[in-house]
Amino acid sequence: MKAYEGANIRNVAVIGHGHAGKTSLVSAMLYTSGATPRLGRVDDGSATTDYDDEEIARKMSISAGMAYVEWGKTKINLIDTPGFSMFVHEAKMVLPVVDAAIVVVDGVAGVEVVTQRVWNYCEEYKTPRLIIASRMDRERADAGRVLESLTKAFGRTVIPLELPIGSEKNFTGVVDLVNMKAYTYELGGNGKGKEGEIPANLKDQAQEAHERLVEMVAEGDDALMEEFFEKGTIPEEHLVKALHEAIREDKIFPVIFGSGLGNVGADRVMDFIVDYTPAPSEHEWVQGEAAPSGNGEPPKRHETDAEPVSVYVFKTVSDAFAGRISYFKVFSGVLKNDATLQNYPKNSAEKLAHISIVQGKTAVPVTELHAGDIGAVAKLKDTLTGDTLGDKNAPIQYPKVHLPEPAITFAIEPKSRADEDKLGPSIHKLMEEDAMLRFFRDEQTKEFLIAGTGQQHIEVVVAKMKKRYHAEVILKAPKVPYRETIRGKADVQGRHKKQTGGHGQYGDCKIRMEPLPRGGDFEFVNDIFGGSIPRNFIPAVEKGIRTAAARGYLAGFPVVDFRVILYDGSYHDVDSNDLSFQMAGRIAFKKAMEVAKPTLLEPIMHVEISVPDEFAGSIMGDLNSRRGRIQGMDNKGGNTIVKAEVPMSEMLTYGVDLTAMTQGRGSFNMEMHHYDAVPGQLQEKIIEKAKAARGDVKEEEE
Repeated sequence: MKAYEGANIRNVAVIGHGHAGKTSLVSAMLYTSGATPRLGRVDDGSATTDYDDEEIARKMSISAGMAYVEWGKTKINLIDTPGFSMFVHEAKMVLPVVDAAIVVVDGVAGVEVVTQRVWNYCEEYKTPRLIIASRMDRERADAGRVLESLTKAFGRTVIPLELPIGSEKNFTGVVDLVNMKAYTYELGGNGKGKEGEIPANLKDQAQEAHERLVEMVAEGDDALMEEFFEKGTIPEEHLVKALHEAIREDKIFPVIFGSGLGNVGADRVMDFIVDYTPAPSEHEWVQGEAAPSGNGEPPKRHETDAEPVSVYVFKTVSDAFAGRISYFKVFSGVLKNDATLQNYPKNSAEKLAHISIVQGKTAVPVTELHAGDIGAVAKLKDTLTGDTLGDKNAPIQYPKVHLPEPAITFAIEPKSRADEDKLGPSIHKLMEEDAMLRFFRDEQTKEFLIAGTGQQHIEVVVAKMKKRYHAEVILKAPKVPYRETIRGKADVQGRHKKQTGGHGQYGDCKIRMEPLPRGGDFEFVNDIFGGSIPRNFIPAVEKGIRTAAARGYLAGFPVVDFRVILYDGSYHDVDSNDLSFQMAGRIAFKKAMEVAKPTLLEPIMHVEISVPDEFAGSIMGDLNSRRGRIQGMDNKGGNTIVKAEVPMSEMLTYGVDLTAMTQGRGSFNMEMHHYDAVPGQLQEKIIEKAKAARGDVKEEEE
């Protein structure tokens, strides 16, 4: 495989809603270009970019898959991304390393909820877009309806560069509105179109569409506008150049038509990528982050071979045989095989032995990669996703991708003692390759928790743990971390007195207890005057109160948001000691809780839900039934975004419920917001359940 230079490389992410035909389109390009000997299919597990066992079993992309084609004198690096909302963060992860995105929309459904989301990601990264209406050979596929859906969602800058020839099962080709030629295909053929004249029934429509395209391209360019008025058109070579610029600057979002499964138009897609999407070398520079000190200008690099070498790792995969595989983009310089680079964030040296380019799961060894190219390397010791490596003397850190917090949490329990030993290591390996996975222990409930984007995401993780690392676990809904607090005040005495043979035990304290505002936790105020309790015993009183507060009063949940003022007490010269005053503190705490109107607090989550407009009403009704408080609503591209505050206990199965309510078209994320009092009618049930679970151990008193 020869090394391509930046001007002859195109890096493209294939993005869009699930089942829009992304993986089939990539398979069609691979087959048409001769990169694969047969047309891969998702249904039979032969698609090059869906090779993971879980992807084959579920017939869907779960993580970003790499592939490349050589088309003419250009190498096109393709990154096939998942389109299901639980895995769509993978699309965002790859956008910093591509120079354009192919937004694939279904020929029947048009713009769907994830189409809008990935479009927003592209806006964030200012990624040029080319839209492909795929699966045009499906029943009820309709070019007019798709264009209407695209224009409504993304504005008038969406414009067709092609017209389809025929529809549904008679879809046989396209009319190119730039060179005004027709290209016809054999369904399921080699993907290479036969050039010919525009069919008579499409000539007028094509002429009209061509003129609209020319007008839009000429709009912001005086020289082109003049040429257009003089000649009534723009020569093809000028039009191609102007379109390339307009697409690069996000002024135009062109639409073309095809079918991955029927292999219609794959050659046109590759032609369009070569002609209209920017090469890495066209970027003015790539901006690094400012140094932590904030001193000086943030460094930047031109994407050329002349600059010092720098690579950015955008994806990590844990492979059972090859170990950790790092996928990277060479942002500057020429990366040679066996080079030793500095990992800037980790401040360690890494040797990149056996660099390769990737075709699905196959690594093809190369000796060097030029600025702008994408490659992979195995067995880097410290490097993880988001790290920048490069020349030790020319440090730079490219910005990491910021992702939302996971939406759903499960308690995770090993099935056996052997599984317990494998649990931590296997999850940590999976966390290296999955940026949206979290694993932690809840200090209050003592449960191990695993968090992700949705139930399906967690199920995939559990399946991978079993298959790859032979670790079996049970998933449960997590316990809700309730807390307790007080609403009233108390003034009590806690006395601990025990007489045994020899030294006895004596501790006596008087405290006032009062509530603090939410989030106030615990305050201890020493208000002792005149030595009624010696200074060295005062920390013991505080420790006793803290210990008792951690064990709870009503139902065993930690007590928070209260202040204790220690104002008096007494001691015995011989019998008083630390332990006695700890016990006195615990007794005083318990007595105070009896009179200070204890109550339960529950965690309230801030929830943001995005659903198509037609489901907004039922979502609001459902949130009300979950004791939710609506905080606001917003409309964005046919979607309603609802913001609400909802008790955590009502949201434990929300992912499944939302999928059912919106036919899988809704998404949500939530994060802990604050604690609030549990309504009285629910408190008794929670307290009874908690007491039953712990057997309610009584504190021994004097």
